[in-house]
Amino acid sequence: MNGWRGRLDIANANGDLRHRIARREDLAAISVLMDAAIAELQKPSLDDAQIRSSRSIMGLDTQLVDDGTYFVVEHDGVLAGCGGWSRRTTMYGADQSPGRNAALLDPTRDAARVRAMYTHPAFVRRGVGRLILSLCENAAMTEGFARVELAATMAGEPLYRACGYHPAEILRRPWRRSGADPDYEQDAVS
Repeated sequence: MNGWRGRLDIANANGDLRHRIARREDLAAISVLMDAAIAELQKPSLDDAQIRSSRSIMGLDTQLVDDGTYFVVEHDGVLAGCGGWSRRTTMYGADQSPGRNAALLDPTRDAARVRAMYTHPAFVRRGVGRLILSLCENAAMTEGFARVELAATMAGEPLYRACGYHPAEILRRPWRRSGADPDYEQDAVS
């Protein structure tokens, strides 16, 4: 798993994309988008068993929606991507993931967390991820955070590198269902 250290650099958004804060009524559509992104965008890096296993840690943490820190991005009314940031300790994981911690971070000491970024496969390389990342960075900066950190999949690595992030820590996650132990780079720190 990868650790990424980033800068607060606000990117210019693609004019065809619209964003807003996610609402509880968006959860079903967000889940469909996440399933498509996990199933398709991880294929170059993971085999089918590893993709199935990754679902235990990937997905939506509804605390982000409840906190008002989760964004949806649409193109002509179609959900193109989603992602958010957090002022809480949990680095990654969905509602069903173990080890979650809702403790608040201290913006004077801690980095905000960029969390659960997903782009629909039909909208890859069209500025969706860069827009979400810039929204998260800007919102965290507005709340007093000077740094952000995130957990990255191997599929997300090129975006984060292009946006000035760099690995801070490599975290490894064994894959129980497949029996393999790849150097799957799913999380990030700092």
